Amino acid sequence: MSGSFEKLSGIRNLAADRLTAEQAGVLAGIAASCRRDVVMMTAIAGSGHTGGALSSADIYNILLAAANLTPANYADSGRDRIVASHGHTSAGFYSVLSSWGFFDRDEAVPNFRRAGSPYQGHVERGVPGVEWGTGNLGQGLAAGVGFALASRALGENSRVFVVLGDGEQPKGQIAEARRIASKEHLRSITALIDYNHIQISGRIEDVMPVNIPALWLADGWEVFECDGHDYISLYDALKRADSAASPAVVICRTVMGKGVSFMEGIEDYHGKPASGELLARALDELGGDMREFERLKALRSGPLPKERRRPSPVPSLDLGTPAVYTAQDKKDNRGAFGAALADVARKNFGVAGRTPIIAFDCDLAASVKLDGFAKFAQKCPERFIQAGIQEHATAAASGAASTAGVVSVWADFGVFGMDEAYNQQRLNAINDASQKTVLTHVGLDVGEDGMTHQCIDYVALARAILGCKIIVPADPNQTDRATRWMLGHPGNIFLAVGRGVLPVILKEDGTPFFDENYSYTYGRIDKLRNGRDATILAMGHMAGLAIEAREALTEKGISVQVLHASSPLGIDASEMISLVGQGPLVTCEDHEADTGLGAIVGLHLARAGASVRMKNLGVTRYGDSGNSKEVIARMGLAPSDIASAVESLL
Repeated sequence: MSGSFEKLSGIRNLAADRLTAEQAGVLAGIAASCRRDVVMMTAIAGSGHTGGALSSADIYNILLAAANLTPANYADSGRDRIVASHGHTSAGFYSVLSSWGFFDRDEAVPNFRRAGSPYQGHVERGVPGVEWGTGNLGQGLAAGVGFALASRALGENSRVFVVLGDGEQPKGQIAEARRIASKEHLRSITALIDYNHIQISGRIEDVMPVNIPALWLADGWEVFECDGHDYISLYDALKRADSAASPAVVICRTVMGKGVSFMEGIEDYHGKPASGELLARALDELGGDMREFERLKALRSGPLPKERRRPSPVPSLDLGTPAVYTAQDKKDNRGAFGAALADVARKNFGVAGRTPIIAFDCDLAASVKLDGFAKFAQKCPERFIQAGIQEHATAAASGAASTAGVVSVWADFGVFGMDEAYNQQRLNAINDASQKTVLTHVGLDVGEDGMTHQCIDYVALARAILGCKIIVPADPNQTDRATRWMLGHPGNIFLAVGRGVLPVILKEDGTPFFDENYSYTYGRIDKLRNGRDATILAMGHMAGLAIEAREALTEKGISVQVLHASSPLGIDASEMISLVGQGPLVTCEDHEADTGLGAIVGLHLARAGASVRMKNLGVTRYGDSGNSKEVIARMGLAPSDIASAVESLL
């Protein structure tokens, strides 16, 4: 087979002007082998999307031949990237990748959809050559946009190819991604649509008819069409798309179930394998036999293959000198975030070896305090991405960019960046992204915007996304330090801040608590005040209200310690229980009462078998529209309410 691959070397990087008939014949031979593997893969697993995998096999095959992506460079910066947006065609992509040497077919074919295997039912990043785990349709183009933006910021000359299904074309996130790519002039992206006219429920024209070429043309893309099973036609379309003056899409006319007579054009085979006599017939038509099927099937009981996860890149940044805000400063946490981000960006821009920072905005730069970064980015406009009101694609694009060698920051209102884009944030976690999402305007602190904009579930949602971190700082000083810490650490990190101006948390001597000597440590509980009779454990801006409550209790002779947990998901249970002691304990948070800090603390206490009298104060209904202080008071979260809760436990 190596001799055959040598005949294709001239088309790597789209170097050849055209494909020869001999080269097309070699590619057709590879595709025939891949189709046999697809049929056996899904039959061994007893499930899978056989028809779509057969339909898209030629598209994946031409891309593996023409892209700058090989088993030797698939983890290198600067490589071309292939994104499979219709991730259910995984059997087709896996079979082609194995044919091109990314892994052993005897590893992939028998272990498809086997519990514990990386060769899952939808494409996953643990498989070499797979850039983004998509599964949920509509995600791939946005991920491709993120890769292209990162490549541009890094000064790389790499291409991004995104393969999409025709059934996912009506999805709004694809339209969002198209517009971002067009607005940012991302000529490095080529989309290819597997246009076989069939989705799970029937023909696409019956399920949800759309004018696919018109959609892409309307958003400024050049549109090309080709026979998706003719390699000369496919290569010619790729060459023309590569030379286009704008992002380009190739509509590939394909046949569902291509290569197996009884599957071709039949919607039932969108999501089912062949079995019994039909399996034998399919393999015979594809030049295979049941003996090879039985050999591979026997391997399924063998050792599990291992996934090949790529670690999140560790940023190389000078994080600068933290700012120190005093009691006289009128500052909100979002403003402290914006100032810290702009400071770090300025310090690192143009310095060799430093990681580029890209900031994404959804038409809220002044409100989320990205305006300082945007002003700095006037000298490097590729670093500030104004995506408009398109949160779904922005969440996915910024997440994908974070895996490609940049620090990716997206700031948005909490209800948009977390609640609205929850699925995209979940997929960022599944894909081991390293996104920094700044959620502003969280909690009742949004005040006048009312219940639709009061994000009161941000900790609960982050808690449900495995492996992520969330930081809820107490004041501008802690926000500054948390921002710098976040920018320098890998992983998906949320920074949650409100809207209102906050008092600087002070020590009892009147100096800033989070001063120039304070270093942010994720998971640490800060002891803001000492006390012996009870404990108030606060989160975020409630720390200032908790200190006010303590002062009122002190006048009554009640000694209360005040603790602050800025990282509720990272609380060290033993440290927390040691600090709280025998209680009593009041937790207070500008968050839904039963799913945030109080719930986390209660679970830690229960697991440790600790018996502590406890009250958790938080949001118990959707809030009012009015002055932030008044809205919080009406929810029973004013300092007097916190003090009353302590007294009730005593």
